[in-house]
Amino acid sequence: MSRLIVRKTHAQVEETREVAGRTDERGPLRKVAVCAVVANPFAGSGYVEDLTEIVEASREIGTSLGERALALLGEPPESYGKGGLVGTSGEQEHVNAALTSVFGNAFRDAIGGGKAWITSVTKVAGPDAMIDVPLAYKDEIWVRSHYDAFTVTVPDSPRPDDLVIIAAVANRGRINARVGGMTTEEAAK
Repeated sequence: MSRLIVRKTHAQVEETREVAGRTDERGPLRKVAVCAVVANPFAGSGYVEDLTEIVEASREIGTSLGERALALLGEPPESYGKGGLVGTSGEQEHVNAALTSVFGNAFRDAIGGGKAWITSVTKVAGPDAMIDVPLAYKDEIWVRSHYDAFTVTVPDSPRPDDLVIIAAVANRGRINARVGGMTTEEAAK
């Protein structure tokens, strides 16, 4: 089995208590992002056709990040998302390989499930880059109240030979969400 060498992990937690001077009955919005900074096995290699090594190794990372995100959130998540950064000696496809359904299914299992596809974003970047990881309701993509994002940055990463693999969760939708669309109750039917 392939493994990705983890250089470091990083976690980010944000709690929003009110928006526009108001809150609602659901309480604070908590967002958690957990990141694994790993060595890119294909950095500096030019074009490589078969990226299976990263895809297969991502299962373990998905489980690990999911378990840590769930522990930091402290309650079952309602929203999730994933993202990735690749250093300049790699290509965007390398980090996309780390975020396929192999990663996604392991992440879902670790956080207690989810029926909807996991929103995602990736890019090539340098150290201290920021990325807005999209979030959406974990059981139905059409629940608008949960469309959100979490800005994530990992100090000193990605270095040129790194991949930064990100799993994000939230405990609820946006505070004071009011643009209509399907509700979580309707999605549960």
